[in-house]
Amino acid sequence: MLAFVSGASRGIGAACAVELAKEGFDVVINCRGNASAAEGVAAKVRALGRKAYVKCFDVSDAAAAEKACAEVLKECGPVDVLVNNAGVSISGLVQDMSSDQWDALLGVNLKGMFDLCKGFVPSMVSRKKGCIVNISSMWGQTGASFESVYSASKGGVDAFTKALAKELGPSGIRVNAVSPGCILTDMCAGYSEQDLKDLADQTAIGRNGTPQDIANAVAFLASDKASFITGQILGVNGGMVI
Repeated sequence: MLAFVSGASRGIGAACAVELAKEGFDVVINCRGNASAAEGVAAKVRALGRKAYVKCFDVSDAAAAEKACAEVLKECGPVDVLVNNAGVSISGLVQDMSSDQWDALLGVNLKGMFDLCKGFVPSMVSRKKGCIVNISSMWGQTGASFESVYSASKGGVDAFTKALAKELGPSGIRVNAVSPGCILTDMCAGYSEQDLKDLADQTAIGRNGTPQDIANAVAFLASDKASFITGQILGVNGGMVI
């Protein structure tokens, strides 16, 4: 079995790659530019007895994504699980956001997901087999002040997930999303210790999440244990959004 994880050189993507390896998957680790970090994740996958491949390209570059997907299918074999994790965050008042920032954010968060689905779905359909897990955000469900563009991109992920599940279900392909809350990754680097405490206090269980929390949910949705689950947005947010 083969899994492809985008944005997997660190954070949630890296945790997903390792957790899927634990579940018996060989893993293709995508990164945009940090090949050394991606190779570090690959080493962890190989230490678990699974094969690991590193593919560096920008998921928002349609031509690069098309080329990379074709290479993966030729060199590594068919992809059984696609995890669309690559994402970026830009915060600010809507009147201060530029068109270039809009394009950059939606280019990765939304278009990048589309590019990879377009590259791998045909082979899934031909095999009548496959699973797609998209990484969304609780802000895609509720919206957030100073995060209007990011929220829009993740709301698009949710809608795309539901629509694609209906489209691909007859071909035996499941499509779901995991919607994280506040997860302790590099995206939180700008928050103070007090900010993080305040965010933890807003959750029902009193803590912020870890990349492993999200990886566990992704591995579940990718498994046969979730064989009757499709078109769903699984909130993993500690009860911040209920």
